Amino acid sequence: MERKHILYADDNPADTELTLSALADMGLRENVAVVSDGIEALDYLCHRGNYAGAKPGLPQLVLLDLRMPRMDGIATLSAIRDHPCLKTVPVVMLTASSAEADLARCYALGANAYVVKPVTSERFAAAIEAVGAFWLGINEPPPQVLAAAP
Repeated sequence: MERKHILYADDNPADTELTLSALADMGLRENVAVVSDGIEALDYLCHRGNYAGAKPGLPQLVLLDLRMPRMDGIATLSAIRDHPCLKTVPVVMLTASSAEADLARCYALGANAYVVKPVTSERFAAAIEAVGAFWLGINEPPPQVLAAAP
Protein backbone atom coordinates (compact mmCIF):
# COMPACT_ATOMS: atom_id res chain seq x y z
CA MET A 1 0.00 0.00 0.00
CA GLU A 2 1.27 3.45 -0.86
CA ARG A 3 2.25 5.68 2.04
CA LYS A 4 -0.41 8.25 2.91
CA HIS A 5 0.51 11.81 2.07
CA ILE A 6 -0.87 15.32 1.73
CA LEU A 7 -0.48 17.92 -0.99
CA TYR A 8 -0.61 21.45 0.45
CA ALA A 9 -0.93 24.46 -1.86
CA ASP A 10 -0.40 27.89 -0.30
CA ASP A 11 1.69 30.90 -1.34
CA ASN A 12 1.92 32.50 2.11
CA PRO A 13 5.15 31.42 3.88
CA ALA A 14 3.80 32.26 7.36
CA ASP A 15 0.62 30.22 6.83
CA THR A 16 2.63 27.39 5.32
CA GLU A 17 5.00 27.31 8.31
CA LEU A 18 2.08 27.34 10.76
CA THR A 19 0.33 24.52 8.89
CA LEU A 20 3.50 22.44 8.65
CA SER A 21 4.16 22.98 12.34
CA ALA A 22 0.66 21.76 13.20
CA LEU A 23 1.12 18.74 10.93
CA ALA A 24 4.52 18.06 12.50
CA ASP A 25 2.88 18.00 15.94
CA MET A 26 0.67 15.22 14.55
CA GLY A 27 3.67 13.35 13.16
CA LEU A 28 2.64 14.09 9.57
CA ARG A 29 5.18 16.69 8.44
CA GLU A 30 7.30 14.25 6.47
CA ASN A 31 4.20 13.23 4.52
CA VAL A 32 3.46 16.71 3.12
CA ALA A 33 4.36 17.98 -0.34
CA VAL A 34 4.16 21.79 -0.51
CA VAL A 35 3.47 23.81 -3.65
CA SER A 36 2.89 27.54 -4.00
CA ASP A 37 -0.02 27.82 -6.44
CA GLY A 38 -2.73 25.96 -8.31
CA ILE A 39 -0.72 25.37 -11.47
CA GLU A 40 2.04 23.71 -9.49
CA ALA A 41 -0.58 21.67 -7.58
CA LEU A 42 -2.02 20.35 -10.87
CA ASP A 43 1.49 19.62 -12.16
CA TYR A 44 2.11 17.60 -8.99
CA LEU A 45 -1.19 15.74 -9.26
CA CYS A 46 -0.79 15.01 -12.98
CA HIS A 47 2.93 14.14 -12.79
CA ARG A 48 3.98 16.75 -15.31
CA GLY A 49 6.52 19.59 -15.44
CA ASN A 50 8.88 19.41 -12.44
CA TYR A 51 6.94 16.36 -11.19
CA ALA A 52 7.11 14.30 -14.41
CA GLY A 53 9.39 11.71 -12.79
CA ALA A 54 7.39 11.36 -9.57
CA LYS A 55 6.18 8.00 -8.33
CA PRO A 56 2.66 7.15 -9.53
CA GLY A 57 -0.23 7.65 -7.18
CA LEU A 58 -2.19 10.45 -5.66
CA PRO A 59 -2.16 12.13 -2.26
CA GLN A 60 -4.60 11.03 0.40
CA LEU A 61 -5.66 14.65 0.82
CA VAL A 62 -5.23 18.00 -0.91
CA LEU A 63 -5.23 21.17 1.20
CA LEU A 64 -5.86 24.26 -0.93
CA ASP A 65 -5.58 27.91 -0.04
CA LEU A 66 -8.16 30.08 -1.77
CA ARG A 67 -6.03 33.07 -2.76
CA MET A 68 -2.89 32.11 -4.69
CA PRO A 69 -1.06 33.60 -7.69
CA ARG A 70 -1.28 32.19 -11.24
CA MET A 71 -4.22 29.89 -10.38
CA ASP A 72 -6.33 30.35 -7.27
CA GLY A 73 -7.86 27.63 -5.13
CA ILE A 74 -11.29 27.82 -6.73
CA ALA A 75 -9.90 27.30 -10.25
CA THR A 76 -7.66 24.51 -8.92
CA LEU A 77 -10.57 22.80 -7.17
CA SER A 78 -12.63 23.04 -10.35
CA ALA A 79 -9.81 21.51 -12.43
CA ILE A 80 -9.40 18.68 -9.90
CA ARG A 81 -13.11 17.88 -9.94
CA ASP A 82 -13.23 18.02 -13.77
CA HIS A 83 -10.29 15.62 -14.19
CA PRO A 84 -11.40 11.97 -14.42
CA CYS A 85 -8.37 10.67 -12.50
CA LEU A 86 -8.45 13.33 -9.78
CA LYS A 87 -12.14 13.92 -9.09
CA THR A 88 -12.33 11.53 -6.13
CA VAL A 89 -9.30 12.93 -4.27
CA PRO A 90 -10.48 14.63 -1.04
CA VAL A 91 -9.95 18.40 -1.17
CA VAL A 92 -10.10 20.62 1.88
CA MET A 93 -10.07 24.37 1.40
CA LEU A 94 -7.79 25.81 4.08
CA THR A 95 -8.10 29.55 3.82
CA ALA A 96 -8.36 32.84 5.65
CA SER A 97 -11.54 33.73 3.75
CA SER A 98 -14.75 33.45 5.71
CA ALA A 99 -16.79 35.05 2.92
CA GLU A 100 -20.07 33.21 2.44
CA ALA A 101 -19.74 33.45 -1.35
CA ASP A 102 -16.34 31.69 -1.23
CA LEU A 103 -17.70 29.01 1.07
CA ALA A 104 -20.75 28.38 -1.12
CA ARG A 105 -18.74 28.31 -4.33
CA CYS A 106 -16.17 25.86 -2.95
CA TYR A 107 -18.84 23.44 -1.76
CA ALA A 108 -20.72 23.80 -5.04
CA LEU A 109 -17.52 22.85 -6.89
CA GLY A 110 -17.06 19.74 -4.74
CA ALA A 111 -14.84 20.69 -1.79
CA ASN A 112 -14.99 18.06 0.94
CA ALA A 113 -14.47 20.61 3.72
CA TYR A 114 -13.82 24.32 4.20
CA VAL A 115 -11.61 25.35 7.11
CA VAL A 116 -11.15 29.02 7.95
CA LYS A 117 -7.68 29.63 9.31
CA PRO A 118 -8.18 30.75 12.94
CA VAL A 119 -6.32 33.72 14.35
CA THR A 120 -4.59 31.84 17.17
CA SER A 121 -2.04 29.16 16.51
CA GLU A 122 -3.68 26.87 19.09
CA ARG A 123 -7.07 26.93 17.31
CA PHE A 124 -5.34 26.62 13.96
CA ALA A 125 -3.39 23.59 15.13
CA ALA A 126 -6.59 22.04 16.51
CA ALA A 127 -8.35 22.57 13.17
CA ILE A 128 -5.46 21.03 11.24
CA GLU A 129 -5.35 18.11 13.67
CA ALA A 130 -9.09 17.49 13.24
CA VAL A 131 -8.81 17.61 9.45
CA GLY A 132 -5.78 15.32 9.46
CA ALA A 133 -7.29 12.87 11.94
CA PHE A 134 -10.34 12.38 9.76
CA TRP A 135 -8.89 12.41 6.27
CA LEU A 136 -5.71 10.52 7.08
CA GLY A 137 -6.88 8.28 9.90
CA ILE A 138 -10.55 7.41 9.70
CA ASN A 139 -11.52 8.05 6.09
CA GLU A 140 -10.95 5.30 3.54
CA PRO A 141 -9.47 6.89 0.43
CA PRO A 142 -10.73 6.26 -3.10
CA PRO A 143 -8.76 3.74 -5.12
CA GLN A 144 -5.50 5.11 -6.52
CA VAL A 145 -5.38 5.59 -10.26
CA LEU A 146 -2.60 6.95 -12.39
CA ALA A 147 -3.19 10.61 -13.10
CA ALA A 148 -2.92 11.44 -16.75
CA ALA A 149 -2.41 14.96 -18.01
CA PRO A 150 -5.73 16.56 -19.00
